[in-house]
Amino acid sequence: MSTAADTATSTAKNTTADRTGARTEEAADVITGARERIDALDDRIIGLVQERMAISAVIQEARIASGGRRVNLSREMDVLGHYRDALGKPGTSLAMTLLELCRGRI
Repeated sequence: MSTAADTATSTAKNTTADRTGARTEEAADVITGARERIDALDDRIIGLVQERMAISAVIQEARIASGGRRVNLSREMDVLGHYRDALGKPGTSLAMTLLELCRGRI
């Protein structure tokens, strides 16, 4: 016969498994802690992207005010290469997304 405590424990384990995909409490704890770290990193990355966007806007305004073009394609190629070299092919896609966020589509 199961008790209310057994049911609560079973429900907690099911909930943990549902949330983390883990089959043990130890693994669920590791996953939960790692996810918290990832969430904190994501918040920092978003903040850095927003900072990059603001700095890019300053650069674009200065370039346009001086009679230049909004976008410097050779600089963008340098950025793409830097991300590709550091992260491989997916780095290129990430860099393209960052460039699009920072300057819009060209």
